[in-house]
Amino acid sequence: MDSVGAVIIMAAGKGTRMKSATPKVRHKVCGRPMIEYPVLAANGAGAACVVVVTGPDDQLGELLPGGTRVAVQREARGTGDAVRSAVAELGDADQVIVLSGDVPLVDVDFIRALAGRQRETGAAIVVVTARLDDPTGYGRIVRSADGGVERVAETKAAGDATAEELAIGEVNAGIYAFDRRKLFSALEQVTADNAQGEYYLPDVLPIMRAAGENAVAFELESPDMMLGVNSRVDLAAVTAAMQRRIIRGHQFAGVTVVDPASTWIDSTVTIDRDTTIEPGSYLRGDTAIGAGAVIGPHSTLTDCHVDDGATVIHSYLVEATVGPGAQVGPFAYLRPGARLAEGAKAGTFVEIKNSEIGAGAKVPHLSYVGDADVGEGSNLGAATITANYDGKNKHRTTIGKGVRTGVDTTLVAPVSVGDGAYTGAGSVITRDVPEDALAVARERQKNIEDYAKRKR
Repeated sequence: MDSVGAVIIMAAGKGTRMKSATPKVRHKVCGRPMIEYPVLAANGAGAACVVVVTGPDDQLGELLPGGTRVAVQREARGTGDAVRSAVAELGDADQVIVLSGDVPLVDVDFIRALAGRQRETGAAIVVVTARLDDPTGYGRIVRSADGGVERVAETKAAGDATAEELAIGEVNAGIYAFDRRKLFSALEQVTADNAQGEYYLPDVLPIMRAAGENAVAFELESPDMMLGVNSRVDLAAVTAAMQRRIIRGHQFAGVTVVDPASTWIDSTVTIDRDTTIEPGSYLRGDTAIGAGAVIGPHSTLTDCHVDDGATVIHSYLVEATVGPGAQVGPFAYLRPGARLAEGAKAGTFVEIKNSEIGAGAKVPHLSYVGDADVGEGSNLGAATITANYDGKNKHRTTIGKGVRTGVDTTLVAPVSVGDGAYTGAGSVITRDVPEDALAVARERQKNIEDYAKRKR
């Protein structure tokens, strides 16, 4: 495998076109801040070091994987100055690859291939290019007679490029691989003699060519790799491309995604083989799904763990654990700390939070279980409620094994129900219930004869 030198990731731009108080590279793409993607790709490719160039107030270090170096560009003076800002952090690497923090679709294979091209050719610069149906706004690649890169014709202002140059479909992707020594030698000669008063990295190209150095193109097979983010429209396009990549990865790993177009899976999610993701489902954060599970249709899981063979149908789960073969939904809401053991069930219109539901226990419908422990094999009747809050503090309810609560039972915490006990329908339980007992806590029924006749 080709070695990969130092990787510089430029991330000091303000991103004003995002119209956001959040720095551009902090915006998320499929669950991660976009700056994480090129860093992780560089690490995965085996880069000698990874240096992120930030602005003086960006404080991106908290987002970056351990071992990432940070260089600060004190003033916004262009891409050439950004690269110069990183020189002290590069160690002794003889190769430098330059990426952008707002181009998150670069991957491990691409970085390795780019590094390999620079080493194989010995080029002073390898310019990544792509052919676009609509190249508007991109600098055009002007090739030399030998097929190398002669220069980049910029197109930012009228008159920058000729009509012939504007007709060129090959564009500069803004990604490069350099011979380190030749890069910094050329950068010393770059000036800020332009309308913006900035030092531009592509300006090293004519300097290198004039010195007789080799400039090589590396053409992308798919232009998706160079998609950058400058606006919310771009963010949506990059997110859609990343989502397609994530879903394809799961599909090739043995996961059935019934309708990729209506399914969203964050890059941080893990899914084992033979699991099915039904349409309309959204898997977010640090969610992990076991083998042979069924998620959806129309389920959202955030930071959840779902074990093998479980089902989650038309439900919303946050920081919950669903055990092997357990069933959730439809229309269930599992809040943080909800834990269903093997074969347990949280059914229709059930809400559970901070509670342990034992193996084989069932909360079938129309119930709220909060701050409770439900024993193995218990069955809570419809509209069972744990009244866990007294206005100041939360209290816990303990329900033993094999308990059967009648319909419309309210358990006023703190209270415990012993193993094998029953409660009568409509009961409000305020005292502990012994094992195998029947607790009935309601007014005796009173029938008033002929009431309706007299009222008429």
